[in-house]
Amino acid sequence: MAIVVDIDVLLAQRGMSVAEFAEAVGITPANVAVLKNGRAKAVRFTTLDAVCRVLGCQPGDVLRHVPDDAGQPVTGPPAARSS
Repeated sequence: MAIVVDIDVLLAQRGMSVAEFAEAVGITPANVAVLKNGRAKAVRFTTLDAVCRVLGCQPGDVLRHVPDDAGQPVTGPPAARSS
């Protein structure tokens, strides 16, 4: 998957347990595990807002894009390519 969720890194940096985090955000520890393990197919903005509020971070600190074809040059959309 090209989107990586860095909640485990942020929790470790803050010394916060999954249980504490889940309770503060208002989701189950099982759903935290789904996020941490990259099995989530979607995240509601309200949940992302709560995650950022609890961790004191920005959405880009939680989510990052890693290309599936790492090492391959990025060509961009056709309109962005020069001829």
